Amino acid sequence: MVSRRKIWVDLLLYPGHTLPTAAAPVLVAVGLAIHAQVFSFLPAFLGFLASWLIHVGGVFADNYALITQHPDIREHPELNEALENGTLTRFDLKAAILTCFVLALLTGPYLLYVAGFLVVAFGIIGLVSSWAYAAGRFAYARLGLADPIFFLMFGVVAVVGIYYVQAAPRYLAASNWFLVVQALPLDAFVLGLPVGALITNVLLIDDIRDRESDKGKGWHTGAVRFGVDWNRRELLALTVFAYVAPFGFWLGRGFSPWVLLPLLTLPQALAVARVVCTSTRFEDLFPMTPKGAFLSLGYAALLAIGVAL
Repeated sequence: MVSRRKIWVDLLLYPGHTLPTAAAPVLVAVGLAIHAQVFSFLPAFLGFLASWLIHVGGVFADNYALITQHPDIREHPELNEALENGTLTRFDLKAAILTCFVLALLTGPYLLYVAGFLVVAFGIIGLVSSWAYAAGRFAYARLGLADPIFFLMFGVVAVVGIYYVQAAPRYLAASNWFLVVQALPLDAFVLGLPVGALITNVLLIDDIRDRESDKGKGWHTGAVRFGVDWNRRELLALTVFAYVAPFGFWLGRGFSPWVLLPLLTLPQALAVARVVCTSTRFEDLFPMTPKGAFLSLGYAALLAIGVAL
């Protein structure tokens, strides 16, 4: 019997997946905030905490949808066994989803105080995108829209939101909403794009690995609709984009050559891509998910350093 701790930590909380992907956009936003001399630790930390809790709540919601809507699909056999032997209950999962979202909302009053009502918009976008991944009538994973939404959420929305809560207090003090808009420079919208690409790659790996169960659930992922090679080509294209982008930041956005530091992670990216492009075995692909997640985190950390210098 799988222990209750293993069920919650390794299979549901999944820190090797959720923590790196939640932290990566935050690091980019912090690097840009240091560059712009608006860095503020507490808003950035609470923004990260809210982002991670919303992300984890979405993972719980995904698994709840799986076991309630498709109980015969044993995508995660350990979860089915835990439900059957009582180690896990549906009520536990519902309570966990609610707890994550409530804890995320508790960061709201402070962030609202320091950054204004635009924080509410970021919070709503995050909650809706997390919940609607697999839950609800129009779950976008089922519609095959998860790839672009992940790219935008992790590559743009998360970076812009975390940068904004650090920069906004300086402009809100002037009570001028035109100045508040100035707290969102173009760099906040583009610097996170390569990180969003690498995080989207994590999703693509999962979609290759789970293509048979996704087909049974009626999900129209790229791997289900067009085959494994579609996901592989998309993964390679996003990887190329991620490692070309720093040259654009250096030559086109005026950052120093230090912004090329993420290129140090290229060997790891190639190692992940090689496995994904040569194997469809679950045993080979399963470890690529955390490796891809930590790749995005390492890339983001180096990019943040390069931007800050």
